[in-house]
Amino acid sequence: MNMMISSSATTFFHSHNNTLSSTLTHHHSISFSSKTILTNKNKVGPFSASSSSRSFDVVIVGAGVIGLTISQQLLLSSDLSVALVDKALPCSGATGAGQGYLWMSHKTPGSATWDLTWRSHQLWKMLAESLQEQGLNPLVELGWKKTGSLLVGRSRAESDMLKGRVKQLNEAGLKAEYLSSTDLFKHEPDLLVDKDSAAAFLPDDCQLDAHLTVAHIEKANRNFASEGRYAEFYNDPVKCFIRSDITGEVNTVHTFKNTLHSKKAIIVAAGCWTGCLIQDLFRNWGMELDVPVKPRKGHLLELQNLNFLQLNHGLMEAGYVDHATMSGLESSDHGRDLSVSMTATIDAGGNLLIGSSREFVGFNTDLDESVVSHIWKRVGEFFPKLKMLSLSDLSASRKVRIGLRPYMPDGKPVIGPVPGLKNVYIAAGHEGGGLSMALGTAEMVVDMILGCSGKVDSTPYAVHRVLDQLKKC
Repeated sequence: MNMMISSSATTFFHSHNNTLSSTLTHHHSISFSSKTILTNKNKVGPFSASSSSRSFDVVIVGAGVIGLTISQQLLLSSDLSVALVDKALPCSGATGAGQGYLWMSHKTPGSATWDLTWRSHQLWKMLAESLQEQGLNPLVELGWKKTGSLLVGRSRAESDMLKGRVKQLNEAGLKAEYLSSTDLFKHEPDLLVDKDSAAAFLPDDCQLDAHLTVAHIEKANRNFASEGRYAEFYNDPVKCFIRSDITGEVNTVHTFKNTLHSKKAIIVAAGCWTGCLIQDLFRNWGMELDVPVKPRKGHLLELQNLNFLQLNHGLMEAGYVDHATMSGLESSDHGRDLSVSMTATIDAGGNLLIGSSREFVGFNTDLDESVVSHIWKRVGEFFPKLKMLSLSDLSASRKVRIGLRPYMPDGKPVIGPVPGLKNVYIAAGHEGGGLSMALGTAEMVVDMILGCSGKVDSTPYAVHRVLDQLKKC
């Protein structure tokens, strides 16, 4: 069975102390204008291509969770050759610093992204099963854990909402249970539970480790390098695209050190920078296309070797679904729309990952200690044991992950060909669901390129619907 996987620069976080990522915080750093050339030295590894002019069937711009997944799917389901281009390295961006959860508890059946997410989760589970059939351990290969997830409510209104959600999820074919306060306490004894507490429990939800998953994908991709079907161009930002005067198609991608000719398709999967890239590309040709993907910053707190807190499942507060904006911020920036919701998981290395925040501050990825404090305070409201500690007590074991989620105003990613440029495809705007929707997105894009019928209706994600919505505004 053909499978695929995914990696970094498109979904939600990057490490605060990652110097490569922190140097690329402004969108002009990957602009198509030559005046914005970066000075990063091209890192040539054993499977990276040296400076050259080469031809591939497909060139993918963006080696994040979406771009890497698409490359893997293309290699496994066709005989096409693939070039993968990125300004940095996989896992130096969004997904590499995320929590890695594949949960359905906070998803709503019938919503715009439900089918794509559900298809992706099925593919992830099929991948884990295929590894087991090969005698490999999914935990070792992917950091794969079947943890189950709890969507936790703390009021009577949230309890009623969770009852309805469980009913919906069961009707959609998922295994979901409603937990009363008594049952919830049995599942999570360190969680603060009172008479109004309740949860939606999905025992089959899973999580994985992005870094392990990326290593697995890259190893699989590199098996095709000896056949001349795969090459990586990392730390090699794009300078410009070249359009044919004869066919009108985009047929060449110029990077800082390479000229990559595309014979069949070019895919832009650059996360929150996708809109900037496409806008600059069209502007240079006297055309306009505004893909309103914008960065939504997030902080995530990683606590290493914190063994005194028992956590049996992945947890998320019910309020995460609505991302209510906070008041009384320590920042004077009133346009940031900061929201903080409790999420908690234990990763494959045994580290406690807690979050998370969402805010609009442009491409800024600086650490904001006030946001970290808000996260710590919010999580402490759910886990009283954590109130016994201060953040200063944890300085030696604390890391903060910061990244930019690719946000779309209507909550749906943009997936498909660009009108007027049939060989240019966009796959971006998944916000915090890049990992969750990656495999379905990859399958969808590859089916489009190969002319196959899709497993999931791509109409809700089409590029032209973005144009139509903008015209109405």
